[in-house]
Amino acid sequence: MKRLFFLFALTATAFLMNAQRGFFAPPVNSPDIAKDGAVTFKVKAPGADTVKLIIDTRVDTLMRHTGNDTWSITLRDLEPDLYMYNYVIDGMKVLDNENAHTLRDVKNVMNTFVLDPKGDCPMAVHDVPHGEVRAVWYDSPTLQMKRRMMIYLPPGYEESRQKFPVLYLLHGSGGDETVWLEQGRAAQILDNLIASGKAVPMIVVMPNGNVDEQAASNMSALGNVQPTFAHPKWMEGTFESSFNDIMNWVDKNFRTRASKRTRAIAGLSMGGYHSLYISANQPDDFAYVGLFSPAIGRMDQGKSKIYDDIESKLVTQFRLHPRLYWMGIGKDDFLYKDNAEFRKLLDKNRLRYTYHESAAGHEWANWRDYLVIFTQLLFK
Repeated sequence: MKRLFFLFALTATAFLMNAQRGFFAPPVNSPDIAKDGAVTFKVKAPGADTVKLIIDTRVDTLMRHTGNDTWSITLRDLEPDLYMYNYVIDGMKVLDNENAHTLRDVKNVMNTFVLDPKGDCPMAVHDVPHGEVRAVWYDSPTLQMKRRMMIYLPPGYEESRQKFPVLYLLHGSGGDETVWLEQGRAAQILDNLIASGKAVPMIVVMPNGNVDEQAASNMSALGNVQPTFAHPKWMEGTFESSFNDIMNWVDKNFRTRASKRTRAIAGLSMGGYHSLYISANQPDDFAYVGLFSPAIGRMDQGKSKIYDDIESKLVTQFRLHPRLYWMGIGKDDFLYKDNAEFRKLLDKNRLRYTYHESAAGHEWANWRDYLVIFTQLLFK
């Protein structure tokens, strides 16, 4: 009994000593978001020589040692948006342990926060009616497998008998069916725009554009599959050729207004590439097309009839009068030159489109903005 009491006392003493060393120490508040939108990052890094902040696509920013093993930096020029960040401590990338919120970008896991100082950021959760997001599995006879996709249903869908227009929203390389919801904030954007009357209530379908897999990493029967940027058959016509499987299943299982005038397709990067060719090969199916930094530079690959005679297909598509053909790209995007060449092709054939050029490059800050702009133009 004495031995048990001694062990208990020793354990309790060690616990209290650890508590004094910081187990119960006040947490570091990071990121600390002020009312004026200034964001302060703090991290405990005992013995570190250098600590940097990586936030979105910015160049690494040196943090300042403020004593008590704490490093800090305040940014005052951030626009309202969703942000992802890491720390780099003496060359090693680490998470902010004081921030429980993280997102995955392919294999890279980063902390995240939403900056909404005035309560008007379309990417933030506001006190408005919310839509419903469903993860569904559909049959793809073309691919001979069941596949997973995400569906956004607008507020009031379940309570009404109304039919709704549909936006098919496609992801880029390295993404999957979840990315437009997680990094793209599609549900929050649609909730806010619909509540304000700026967007028409719509169903948004977010499929997985990687035809070699059933679903996002760890969401299929294959188990612990590691996510990857490049996939087999990512841009060689198979996804485009199988797209009717998705449309048919959606029209059968949801209350859609299944007509060209009430159907849109849009995507970023690889998804913009897919949107371009799906809409060009199916000109009777989509009245609205959105190309967000599209990966157009592969037009000459010739691996599928999907890509044959694209110029004549575009002429036919525009002869059938799409209500909107929208293109957006950042001026620093590595695909800028390819997009400029594609616009020359459209101009040569006198095909009318809407062009939006923004700052920065190939990044989510642009694509979220493009979704905000594009969805306000649909189905009106």
